[in-house]
Amino acid sequence: MHMDLKEKNKKVKNNWKNRKFRASFLHALDGIKVILKEERNMRHHAALGFIPIALGFYFQIAAWEWAFILTCIFLVIMMEFVNTIFETVVDMITDYEFHPLAKRAKDIAAGAVLVSATFAVTIAALIFIPKFYAHFF
Repeated sequence: MHMDLKEKNKKVKNNWKNRKFRASFLHALDGIKVILKEERNMRHHAALGFIPIALGFYFQIAAWEWAFILTCIFLVIMMEFVNTIFETVVDMITDYEFHPLAKRAKDIAAGAVLVSATFAVTIAALIFIPKFYAHFF
């Protein structure tokens, strides 16, 4: 019986796979909308990302500094995506019931966001503190 199900599943069209670029693109946009709407921390990270961008324009930072700043912002936002994915999958698997391994996975994913955010703040400090000092003192 097991082989029959396996063979039957091979014949079933894969409804999860997007066969058209437009459909894939629209699903990706849906994912961005969901995370911005439902995840407070993502909104905070996205909003805080505008601070170094504004400072970059104000201080007219060099191209290499822009590369570092934008990479850091991107890194933090991507880690928030990954964290949200982990949280969602863990919640689905555990049906929102506490499990020590579920907590561990969620804590580690949140830690990745914290590490990337700390790195981003460190890079921003290295770039902007000397500029503040030179400009205001």
